[in-house]
Amino acid sequence: MSEHDHERARNLTTRIATDLGSPRFYLNHHRDVEKSQRLFERAPMVSHCLGIVETYGDCYGHGLLHVRKVAVDAGAIILLEMSHAPYAIDTERLILLAHLAGLLHDIKRPEKDHARAGAREASSILTGFALNENECSVITRAIANHEAFQTPDALDEPAGQLLSDALYDADKFRWGPDNFTETLWAMLDARKASLAAALPRFPRGMEALRSIRETFRTPTGREYGPDFIDRGLEIGRRFYEEMMQTG
Repeated sequence: MSEHDHERARNLTTRIATDLGSPRFYLNHHRDVEKSQRLFERAPMVSHCLGIVETYGDCYGHGLLHVRKVAVDAGAIILLEMSHAPYAIDTERLILLAHLAGLLHDIKRPEKDHARAGAREASSILTGFALNENECSVITRAIANHEAFQTPDALDEPAGQLLSDALYDADKFRWGPDNFTETLWAMLDARKASLAAALPRFPRGMEALRSIRETFRTPTGREYGPDFIDRGLEIGRRFYEEMMQTG
C-alpha cells in the first residue's frame, strides 16, 4: 500500500467518524469539557509537565494528542462527579491532579506492564512538583490502575478513587472514534508498519473493543463510555468492509 493509499484510508476513517457525529459526552457536557480545557491551559504545573512528556516522544502512537485528550476528559469527568457528591478536596485541585495523571499515564507505553512502569517513572518526575506526598501517591496509583483487562487496586480515600476511575474512563474514551481516526495511524507510523499488515488483525481488535464496553468505572463513564465504543466499532466495521472490498 502506497503512502497515497495510506492517506486515503486515513481520510476514510475521518469521513465515517464525521458522518456518525460527536459522542454524546461532548454534546451533553461541552461546558465541563471546556472548563477542564481552560484549567489545563492555565496551570503552570501542567505546562511544566507537558514539557517533560514531550521529551519521551510518541510512545508508540500514544503521544501528546492522546495524553492531552485523556487529561482534559478526566478533568471533565471529575467536574461532573463532584457536582453530585461532596469530596474532601477542592475541585480544581483534584482536576489539576487528573491533568497531571493524564499527561503522565503513557510515558512508559512501549514497556511491558506499562501502567506500573509509568507509575514508577511518574513518581520520580513528580518529586520536582509542588505537590504533597498524598497527591503524588494518588496520581501514581491512578496511573498504575489505568491498564485495560487488569483488576485495579482500590484506593483508600474517595477522592483518590475518583481520580483513578476518571483517568481510566477518559483513557478508554479514546478506544472509540479516536482509535480509528488517530491512534491506529500514529501506531502504524511509530512502528513503520503498513495498513495492509494490520488489516488481518482487525477482527480480533474489534473483539477487544467490544470487551472494554462494560469496564467503565465512574457513573459518568458507565453512561457515556459505551457510546464512545459503539461509535468506534461502527467506524471500524465500515472501514474494514470497504478496505476488504477494494482490496
